[in-house]
Amino acid sequence: MATTPDAAFEALMNGVTSWDLPKEFTPSELLLIGEAAFPVMVNDKGQVLIAASFYGQGRLVVLSHEGYLLHAGLAPFLLNAVSWLCPSPEAPIAVHSSLASLVNILRDSGVNALVQPEPGEALGVFCIDAYNDTLTEKLVQFVKHGGGLLIGGQACNWASQQGSDKVLFSFPGNQVTSVAGVYFTDVYGGINRFKVSKKVPKIPLHIRCWEELRRDQEQLLDGISMLDIRTGGVPSQLLVHGSLAFPVGLDNSFLSCFLAAARYGCGRVVLAAHEAMLCAPKMEPFLLNAIRWLSRDQGKTIGVNKSLKNLNSLLLKHGVKCSLESHLTSDMGVYCCVAYSDQDAKKIQEFVAEGGGLLIGGQSWWWASQNQGSSALRSFPGNVVLNPFGLSILPQTISPGCFPVLPIDIRNYHFRRALSEFQAMVNHKGGNLEKKYFGKLGVDGAGFLQIPAKGVPAYISVHRILRKMLRQAGLPAVSKNNPVSSQSCEAALLCLATELAHSGTDCSQIAHNHGTQTCSSDLCSSEHPITVEINGTNTGDSDVWMSTGLYLLEGQSTEISLSEPAASAGLKVQIGCHTDNLSHARQLFRAPVVTYQCCMDRTQRSVSCLWGGLLYIIVPKGCQLGPVSVTITKAVPAPYYKLGKTSLEEWKSCMQKNLGPWGELATDSVILTVPTESLKNLEDPAPLLQLWDEIMKAVAKLAAQPFPFERPERIVTDVQISNGWMHSGYPIMCHVESVQELVSLADIRSKGLWGPIHELGHNQQRSGWEFRPHTTEATCNLWSVYVHETVLGIPRAQAHPQLKPEEREKRIKEHLQKGAPLSDWKVWTALETYLQLQEVFGWEPFMNLFAEYQCIVHIPKDNESKMNLWLKLFSEKVQKNLVPFFEAWGWPIQKPVAEALACFPSWQDHPLKMYIGME
Repeated sequence: MATTPDAAFEALMNGVTSWDLPKEFTPSELLLIGEAAFPVMVNDKGQVLIAASFYGQGRLVVLSHEGYLLHAGLAPFLLNAVSWLCPSPEAPIAVHSSLASLVNILRDSGVNALVQPEPGEALGVFCIDAYNDTLTEKLVQFVKHGGGLLIGGQACNWASQQGSDKVLFSFPGNQVTSVAGVYFTDVYGGINRFKVSKKVPKIPLHIRCWEELRRDQEQLLDGISMLDIRTGGVPSQLLVHGSLAFPVGLDNSFLSCFLAAARYGCGRVVLAAHEAMLCAPKMEPFLLNAIRWLSRDQGKTIGVNKSLKNLNSLLLKHGVKCSLESHLTSDMGVYCCVAYSDQDAKKIQEFVAEGGGLLIGGQSWWWASQNQGSSALRSFPGNVVLNPFGLSILPQTISPGCFPVLPIDIRNYHFRRALSEFQAMVNHKGGNLEKKYFGKLGVDGAGFLQIPAKGVPAYISVHRILRKMLRQAGLPAVSKNNPVSSQSCEAALLCLATELAHSGTDCSQIAHNHGTQTCSSDLCSSEHPITVEINGTNTGDSDVWMSTGLYLLEGQSTEISLSEPAASAGLKVQIGCHTDNLSHARQLFRAPVVTYQCCMDRTQRSVSCLWGGLLYIIVPKGCQLGPVSVTITKAVPAPYYKLGKTSLEEWKSCMQKNLGPWGELATDSVILTVPTESLKNLEDPAPLLQLWDEIMKAVAKLAAQPFPFERPERIVTDVQISNGWMHSGYPIMCHVESVQELVSLADIRSKGLWGPIHELGHNQQRSGWEFRPHTTEATCNLWSVYVHETVLGIPRAQAHPQLKPEEREKRIKEHLQKGAPLSDWKVWTALETYLQLQEVFGWEPFMNLFAEYQCIVHIPKDNESKMNLWLKLFSEKVQKNLVPFFEAWGWPIQKPVAEALACFPSWQDHPLKMYIGME
């Protein structure tokens, strides 16, 4: 039995060498949606005229004119169709009286067929035209339980009598075939040229049914002028990608969707980007519209999952017949639930296909943050349910707000339509995609390509279209010398190409000669597998990157192998270290995303990355694997020096080889990632890394952290980063212009390195003693001052221009002249408070206090309480009442704290005393 689209197509086309279509019949184009339907015959205009699909345990074949079922010239195909549809060799084959002459065609081919008014008890094949509206339910259940349906018709004549706006959802044939994702349309199909395909033809991108969906949009937004989604949660963005899916609510950028809907089969879906939207009183008008639209006044029960009790109360208040339920039941007309379980995914999909309404809400960004290396589009439970409907929940977020309902011409952005226009532009065949949509198309395309495409023609078709587009257009060259606008055709191509490579496409042809290669042209990947050993033990509380010392070249794929125990331990593979996403940058010096991460949940996995990169194994927190051997193919060595492990001879020998373009210098507590070119003049990395080790030891000492760190800090240089000149995180990111600052021993000793230590300081900050936004850019500089003075011997006044005595005094005076407003207490002004404490009491109280904070269980959340806790604890450390000092700085001192500290000697001669009253 051919149970995949590819196998089914092969069975349907066995021996068919040409399409003998009768010229007297004018067919109507078929529309395919969902994950089961696939084209069998497509004309030269890209119109589908014959399609097939699966539903439940059965299958169906749909022809775009009933006359084709009665044409002897199509006998080879019709015979294949009946054979494929037949659940068993002995199963009966019945033909409705409207197609009686089909019996003769089948009998002439040796198939015993009978005329019957309806399918019998025994499951077999039933052949019928698309105009019968009395057998709808019987035919759907016949297919669902394992029968095969051969059906033909065209909706153009019906539309001329009943109205073209009713075809998709009222035409009798569509009441049956739509459950399997096939619709008859009122669009005439061309019959001039046909090609017999060798594989499943592509499903066209274009959408011809926008008018019907526009009316649905209007019903959902009836009487609504504003949508206020400030409902207590951060929504995800929604991806609208199905041909019968459409946006409903968009933010002020007109790009980010937070409410969407879809037709699917005979049913309907409404999706909210956060479940809080489904319960908020301010969303009542929309929710009532949604329930009306979903239920179509059928009078059936509205089932509300117990996770949405507030929605149930809201509906009851408005007289809606509803009940709280733990799961979907067969008597419901509408089911309301959250998007955090895929347990009943198949059941929900069939419920909608057969006429049910689904109201569902949820966000995927939290799931994505907890499941890095797994795609939310692929694996987030809500998307397992929603993807077939042509709707998905992206991990990107939207800032909640109150948004006006946009005019129809603005709110009709759709991924497939945008991609169709984009394709025309790239192929120089017209196309009219607004500039503002290029960035959106890149994000949506990257998301869409993460949906599992294997065996799903609707998704595979888009992959094939994109591959062809990229082969023809080529990959845009992008670099610092040749930047591209993020709102450009080139930027969209970069995004689409990147994710296409991640989806498993062989991208070597795309990468070839694209003009942004960072590797030397004579650098070739090794034909022999390389086995490296990494440390599979991670006692820290965060995942850690383990370097392999290998680099994957651009456009290459690598096979990575490890043992069964390692494959069960949650390890991940990462290609590339430049993890900043530049999607929001105005100008691009590189592709927005150039790294790729995936779960190593099997003993062997093929991994590719269009842009290449250093290879890492990511070891999850708490992992206790010990040494792990990893075998990697088609990679090249990259410079790697580990202090205390790599000998000088090994380093010199390594640097004489043809190496990957990025290398790493490592100690147990810090790893520097810089271009290989910057390492060629580094004859001996040991003195440099010994200094870095001293720096990191000082960082750990001030933070009261163990040394060496449980997870070494990483500093990575990049041609472009997402924020500022440098930014903190894992890794710390900085521009390639900062390489000298990182690897020149002489420069570090003489000039210092304020920026990198500032970012290392950010990584040591803890929310318990951080008072955002006041101290965000202040307390991190404690580490810069401490390291410069204690390790590099550079006094604070020389370490940074803002710390010159005259600058400090000027800031103090200005702050006090304003009345020491807390709103102005930030950055250098806030740092001054801490420096004055340090200059009197030394560094020891800070170290002791940072250590104590690690043991405090209950720390208040609000700034005022946190500031008073710091004041109290610091006073206790130095055995002085610091209330006068902090009062002078404008801190909000709580009376109980002031009373508790009265037992200590009051610090009256504090450094601000001399400035108070000067005016």
